[in-house]
Amino acid sequence: MGLILGFVLPVVIYLIIYYWRFSEQYELGEFTERFFNENQLITFFGAWCLVANIALFTFYINTNRDKTAKGIFAVTLLYGIAVLLVKLFN
Repeated sequence: MGLILGFVLPVVIYLIIYYWRFSEQYELGEFTERFFNENQLITFFGAWCLVANIALFTFYINTNRDKTAKGIFAVTLLYGIAVLLVKLFN
């Protein structure tokens, strides 16, 4: 369950921020292409997605659902590493 939540929440955050801030300027596909080519956007979205996962992780830790929290934590680490790698090779 934690793995699924950890993967889905950043995608939801990405879509919310896109529709809230960028949908009038770009189509989703065009924006996603631009996203992978601009380090500032990667940093901006990466930070918000990681913060969302950390908040979710904290909720599950505080409610003593440790197995779910472990999955969220693992995915959060993967997202963080992915953001760093995309920025490094971009």
